[in-house]
Amino acid sequence: MKSVDQSRKQVSSTERPYVSKRPVEGRVVCVLDAWSERRGMQLEPHAARAVSAGEIHELAMTDDPNAHPEARVDRVAYIGFIEIVRGGIILAGDRVTLGQRELGKVVGFNSSHFPNHMNILVRSPQGQTGRGLGLELEEPALFIFE
Repeated sequence: MKSVDQSRKQVSSTERPYVSKRPVEGRVVCVLDAWSERRGMQLEPHAARAVSAGEIHELAMTDDPNAHPEARVDRVAYIGFIEIVRGGIILAGDRVTLGQRELGKVVGFNSSHFPNHMNILVRSPQGQTGRGLGLELEEPALFIFE
């Protein structure tokens, strides 16, 4: 029993147990052009979310330097919805690209609209909407482990 307890202690004391993962791939299915200065988006405490092929989730952007799992975020620009083409795990800290654009890094998740969709929040100094980015339908989206 002692070795099991030690094993549990070791796992629970690891802040970031992820060693590697494949990129999650998606495609833009809807471009958004909206923003909010007082969104009050409450991010979940979880730094990882599993996504399956065929699911549709919303991408949003913030320039808030304090955005992280469990934080409340007010400044949000809405980018669009993506369909997951190749499922996997999306992590806070993953680098996000849309087409040829480096968007930023995932800072957290919000499930206020779940099970319809999950909000995936990305930190970027750009603070632009999908329309402002010139985003187009069917552009590829990648979530890359860093």
